[in-house]
Amino acid sequence: MEEAENVSAKSSQAADTAPAPTNTRNTGAGRLLIAVYAIFALSATARAGYQILTKFSEAPLAYLLSAFAAVVYVVATVSLAKPGRTAFKVSVVAVLVELVGVLVVGALSVFDAVNFPHETVWSLFGRGYGFIPLLLPILGLIWLYRRRPTASN
Repeated sequence: MEEAENVSAKSSQAADTAPAPTNTRNTGAGRLLIAVYAIFALSATARAGYQILTKFSEAPLAYLLSAFAAVVYVVATVSLAKPGRTAFKVSVVAVLVELVGVLVVGALSVFDAVNFPHETVWSLFGRGYGFIPLLLPILGLIWLYRRRPTASN
């Protein structure tokens, strides 16, 4: 009986000292991904702010889409860096919205150039940014899939 109590006490101590599951989305290559998202958040915010303040009347749709892209990049950056299931879900939604945005705005800017007289971050599938806006959400979704939370964390 005494041995059973000792074993039970040892197992509860081991459970108390076991390390909590950690967020692996912001380690290794995830840090690089977050850094790229942060750079895009800053550049898209600066570009949209400048465009809206100085020449909004020239291409309001394009400039509002630039501002929307900036918000998406900010949300993706913050949620990728934060631990937890909720942050993971927000990351997935933000990256999916980004992918849809790049595809829709990219296609519209090719087929409806009248409404896109000036480029946005997502115009022509991100051509002005070396097509990184098109590749980034694909890489982000792959990273999120590989780092998705398990039942234990």
